[in-house]
Amino acid sequence: MSDSFLNGPVADERDEEIQRLREALEAKTRELEAQQDRHLRAVAEFDNVRKRAAREREEYTRYANESLLRDLLPVLDNLDRALQAARSEPAAAVTAGVELIQRELLRVLEKFGLTPFTSVGQPFDPERHEAVARVQRADLPDMTVAAETARGYLLHGRVLRPAMVTVAVAPEEREPGADS
Repeated sequence: MSDSFLNGPVADERDEEIQRLREALEAKTRELEAQQDRHLRAVAEFDNVRKRAAREREEYTRYANESLLRDLLPVLDNLDRALQAARSEPAAAVTAGVELIQRELLRVLEKFGLTPFTSVGQPFDPERHEAVARVQRADLPDMTVAAETARGYLLHGRVLRPAMVTVAVAPEEREPGADS
């Protein structure tokens, strides 16, 4: 009898402890499931944000030049008018119209950070110039830009396109008595 007497209260305590541990385990399991659910929702939200940002970036890139293009449309209209006038107007009037269009186009491009730079008479700079020819010139220092084939442009101070230039070189010295 003493065995059952000892086993009774101890068994009850053990059963209560097991029940308490089961309840704690169930609570922790529910907490884990809730954490996993929050984690999956956060991952899904992050994925949605990433996809939305990619879509917005793609759309921004697609329409980034809209303002520039809108400002260029009047220039195109004026070019159409100049071509139409070229068929009937004297050459001087057409030339004046084309010069006006060029100034208008440069004004629009400068508004967006594009500026031409001058090369003729400047020392040759491989960062800003692309040499397409050399010419012997005694009136210019060696390695000076003598002529410009295509103008160079800067975009917000950085070279967008180097100028295509002809570079002056010193004339070759002829030996005395050499005939040509």
